[in-house]
Amino acid sequence: MTRARAIRLAGLLVLGMPLGAQTYDLVIRNGRVVDPESGLDAVRNVGIRGSRIAALSPAPLSGGAVIDASGLVVAPGFIDLHSHGQDLENYRYKAMDGVTTALELEVGVGDVDAWYAERSGGAPIHFGASAGHIPARMAVMHDPGRFLPTGAAAHRAASEEEITDLKRRLEQGLKRGALGVGFGIGYTPAASRWEILEMFRVAARFHAPCFVHVRMTGEDSIQAVEEVIAAAAITGAPLHIVHITSMGLGSTPKLLQMIAEARARNLDVTTELYPYTAAMTELESALFDPGWEEKLGIGYGQLQWVATGERLTAETFARYRQAGGPVIMHMIPPEAVEAAMASPLTMIASDGLIQQGKGHPRGSGSFARVLGHYVRETHTLTLMDAIRKMSLMPAQRLEAYAPAMRNKGRIRVGADADLTIFDPQRVSDRSTYEEPARYSTGIEYVLVNGALVVRGGQLVPDAMPGRPVRAVVR
Repeated sequence: MTRARAIRLAGLLVLGMPLGAQTYDLVIRNGRVVDPESGLDAVRNVGIRGSRIAALSPAPLSGGAVIDASGLVVAPGFIDLHSHGQDLENYRYKAMDGVTTALELEVGVGDVDAWYAERSGGAPIHFGASAGHIPARMAVMHDPGRFLPTGAAAHRAASEEEITDLKRRLEQGLKRGALGVGFGIGYTPAASRWEILEMFRVAARFHAPCFVHVRMTGEDSIQAVEEVIAAAAITGAPLHIVHITSMGLGSTPKLLQMIAEARARNLDVTTELYPYTAAMTELESALFDPGWEEKLGIGYGQLQWVATGERLTAETFARYRQAGGPVIMHMIPPEAVEAAMASPLTMIASDGLIQQGKGHPRGSGSFARVLGHYVRETHTLTLMDAIRKMSLMPAQRLEAYAPAMRNKGRIRVGADADLTIFDPQRVSDRSTYEEPARYSTGIEYVLVNGALVVRGGQLVPDAMPGRPVRAVVR
């Protein structure tokens, strides 16, 4: 049944059947429905049949099961475009943070078919990935790094033959339904600007978006953003610049201005941030090659070793860099986060990864933090704007290339029943830099494909309704 065949009767939108015949698998009753696509912000009853939203009504609905959402907000499920944690541990943190779709689009993956096959048994939430320039470069150059390059893929320019191989690998990934092309140029500083441009050309042939961690930070981020905006303009590839605040630092407002100006000239450029003043990466990566203090504007004392929580010294930096592992960098000015959060250009994306309970609080608390801190406490955002940044805007970033996203990030008849129901007075992140493995609070119900994965603020054991999000397989 298409939306065009839906009829409206007594304020109830139904799918072509008499009102009296409507019984839904699940009814969400008396919740404050906030839908950024239509602008709806009102108490409604939501009827769900199977995996889709089948009714929105101010009048009562009848269902096989009922959620009383009185006093709660019913929002489209949150979509995280930048989630490195792609396993059950991380999917559970996401679900408890209101996320119904988590995608690995910055680093991406090498073998797209194998990556999706590993998750064929399902997951609590939806998942997907890009074809990654980093893993392709690591494979071509036989780099010994585990997640990020530490050898030739970071430090050596590619030959023409290697660039041809990289292009072939990315093209193969896009043919197998990857959601775009991922870049971590800051981790592959030896990659020439011509190499990056060639990778953008591959994406452009497929009309696939490029998700880019730019080459440099701070004041140098201006020319780094110029590089990728130019690549987008030259090739026509859509561009998404990841974590704008941890790249721009104090120059974040300038980067936002550049993106706004590019968009005003009809370039397809978007960006994101996470709601924290610290970043996290691997200490063995090229980001900490000699000269890192000047580039990042920090010293040893602003580095926090994830495994122990300790702040580093010159001695521990050298020792832990040799061993390798995640480190938190306390380097993002609060005013940069505030400026980016308030900007209508930005989406929310976590850049999250938690491993055996260790990591950064953004991996478990990003979305609840936006609602609790930036909506309720500081009033930086309205509730509608926050939900737009966390649901509709990420869906719109992908929907031209991945048709499945056209029915996510919205609350309307026919849309996927991916919904997050939260208490606006209680929702909050509980995770900290020392204890990141804490579930958010105030997220009362989360539905994925119409099935509950969070009920009454608790995970539903063994609920695995999540499905792969994939572009067209050619």
